[in-house]
Amino acid sequence: MKLRLGLPSGSLQEATFRTFARAGYQISVGRRSYYPAIDDPEMECVLMRAQEIPRYVATGALDVGLSGKDWILETGADVVEVCDLVYSKETDRPARWVLAVAADSPIQKLADLAGKRIATELVEFTRSYLSERGVQADVEFSWGATEVKVPELVDAIVELTETGRSLAANNLRIVETLLETNAKLVASRTAWADPAKREKIENLSVLLQGALRAEHMVGLKLNVAPDKLQSILDLLPAMKRPTISPLANGGWVAVETILEERVARDLIPRLKRAGAQGIIEYPLNKVIP
Repeated sequence: MKLRLGLPSGSLQEATFRTFARAGYQISVGRRSYYPAIDDPEMECVLMRAQEIPRYVATGALDVGLSGKDWILETGADVVEVCDLVYSKETDRPARWVLAVAADSPIQKLADLAGKRIATELVEFTRSYLSERGVQADVEFSWGATEVKVPELVDAIVELTETGRSLAANNLRIVETLLETNAKLVASRTAWADPAKREKIENLSVLLQGALRAEHMVGLKLNVAPDKLQSILDLLPAMKRPTISPLANGGWVAVETILEERVARDLIPRLKRAGAQGIIEYPLNKVIP
């Protein structure tokens, strides 16, 4: 059994490979190769644009793939949405498709776009979004450099943004968010109906979600005297109650917990002042609830 996996090239490639590495899969690719090597004999990879992956998964050319919610909606692909994988090229937040205009444009709301020209890569979704809200506008496909087309070539654009910095740098103003999107693991209906492939896909889903869940979390170990234990426990946030184990001498206990890395930064000095000793912070690759 071989699971054929589509991975997104371009801006998401590095973040995707990094997530797979944390999940336990090492992927390597040559400079001109579209067929990355993966250290799992039951999987083979194809590197392609995220926009194309849902279509090839829907036809069964790929068993499983990573693409965005936006491209699933844009292509209307009939796929099994296995799980959400919230990561992007810059942040761990969902990206947004926004309607943007020149900062000094008279356009203030969606209805003001009636009869106007809009450029975007997300053509079909944008047309549908406007139509559902009774706005008739000319929506055209943009091959790139979309932000520079306003206002000389088009009245507005629908563009993907994570931080909004690029839009602001091009003197553009966001009018409305049309869609929040994030990566999804999607499977073909044929592969999902195959018990062996479905189990492999579900295993992959568990590991990838675990890797993303662990990305900003750390483990914390510390030793505590019995008379200090309750005050230490009162300081500790945790996914569940901390693990407490007796040490070999003196009645002391070891306390172990998992928490957000930014919380650990501020918490460790407080734990030290409260009497904790032998404090160890360690990174996590996966957190599976």
